[in-house]
Amino acid sequence: MSSDFARKLARRAGIVTILVSTAFLSACQVRPLYSENTGVTEKLGSVGFSEAGTRVGQEVRNHLIFLASRGAGEVEKPDYMVDMQVSSYVADTLLVQSSDTSRAGRATVSVSYTLRTTKDNQVIKAGRREATALVDFPSQEFAKQRAIRDAENRAANQAAEFVGADLAAALSR
Repeated sequence: MSSDFARKLARRAGIVTILVSTAFLSACQVRPLYSENTGVTEKLGSVGFSEAGTRVGQEVRNHLIFLASRGAGEVEKPDYMVDMQVSSYVADTLLVQSSDTSRAGRATVSVSYTLRTTKDNQVIKAGRREATALVDFPSQEFAKQRAIRDAENRAANQAAEFVGADLAAALSR
């Protein structure tokens, strides 16, 4: 007698669990970030970016302008403004003890940003993103400097991709 009751109770609990989870999952909204319904593409096209103070900062800024405008260039009168502070450094990672030289390293680019509306200067999103690119140091000095520059460019572009995704997500809300 009690086993029939336990089976019925377990069956009802299972049905209730399925119904509750179905109701819970129906509240989720999954949609493409760049769909026409969200208006993200138009909003991103009206974003302006602060001036850069360094070469690496300019790389980040240029890539963000390209991403936001889909290659159309800078907007004249932006509806949104992004203030950025970009820093970069190169660290040695593989030190040769006998010659006190490094054979490899990593270039890291950090971007702190704040997205604001230009009308009322309201902060929509603020954050910090970082990207790292690995680099091999050749024995020739010019080749080493060029390798560092290329690694900084790769890290700057990757950091800009991260910031661009954050901006798109913030503007889609």
